[in-house]
Amino acid sequence: MDTINWADLSFGYMKTDFNVRSYYKDGKWSEPQVDTSEFLNIHMAATCLHYGQEAFEGLKAFKGKDGKIRIFRMRENALRLQSSCRGIMMAELPVELFEEMVLLVVKKNERFVPPYESGASLYIRPLLIGTSAQVGVKPASEYTFLIFVTPVGPYFKEGFKPTPMVILREYDRAAPLGTGTFKVGGNYAASLTAGEKAHKLGYSAVLYLDAKEKKYLDECGPANFFGIKNNTYVTPESTSILPSITNKSLMQLAEDMGMKVERRRIPEEELSTFEEAGACGTAAVISPILRIDDLAENRSYHFSKDGKAGPISEKLYKKLRAIQYGDEPDIHGWVTIVE
Repeated sequence: MDTINWADLSFGYMKTDFNVRSYYKDGKWSEPQVDTSEFLNIHMAATCLHYGQEAFEGLKAFKGKDGKIRIFRMRENALRLQSSCRGIMMAELPVELFEEMVLLVVKKNERFVPPYESGASLYIRPLLIGTSAQVGVKPASEYTFLIFVTPVGPYFKEGFKPTPMVILREYDRAAPLGTGTFKVGGNYAASLTAGEKAHKLGYSAVLYLDAKEKKYLDECGPANFFGIKNNTYVTPESTSILPSITNKSLMQLAEDMGMKVERRRIPEEELSTFEEAGACGTAAVISPILRIDDLAENRSYHFSKDGKAGPISEKLYKKLRAIQYGDEPDIHGWVTIVE
């Protein structure tokens, strides 16, 4: 363990000691099992491989100044996984089993939770896959649920700095009444081509427009969009956006700070009226946006005059991080302390 340089962790995978698993068979889930293998032994005809029956979650554990480990909003992740299960016809994992397994895997890998001073955290990745062998297109009858963890560094290596994003009208992330509101791998596969194109053009991410009319803002690839203007936090409403737990938390904090919160359809032209803009998600909390270029329409929307994040984005970012690390009181009951 002396070999881990906590200050130099990337947002990547590192082997840890244990993962935990539960198996669904004959209509019921098994007791959690602790495993040391990094591999899965699954049938070549498993539905997850052929028909995309897989869903996942992402959450984090943080070590506070007081040495206590805190897990952020795991019940929300359990409920969102159940929503994904309903969306693609998988056996629903009970909330209590999800929470029990998250606590178990964090405790078993406690030595990999980065220290408070490092600004790093323990990333927790729950994964649910259909495993029964079949070639007919129908839901699996057997499932494997597992959780692994890995220590990750702060998302911003160069600090909390805004980056440029791009609208690529020739790509859609998800259909209006498809699987966009569920955390399933297919949505991420659908975003890879546009994401790679954006990176090659020098942008950090794609801001997708709605697939139906190409008029309204949808998502920033794997993150939700928000804009700030007139002391109001505005975020898109859409039938194809994943409900971000980070966004939900930021909306609450904005209200706590005396701001108005609006969740509604946002026409692209409204981008010109925002004082600040950002993408939010588990990995970075907030990724401030420098500017958004709509290449097809030859338009640019700017959100930072000095290359720095706006004051409200920064305040929200610091406030949420302070709750996650235990530096500020958790008045909303978002944090679970690992005993």
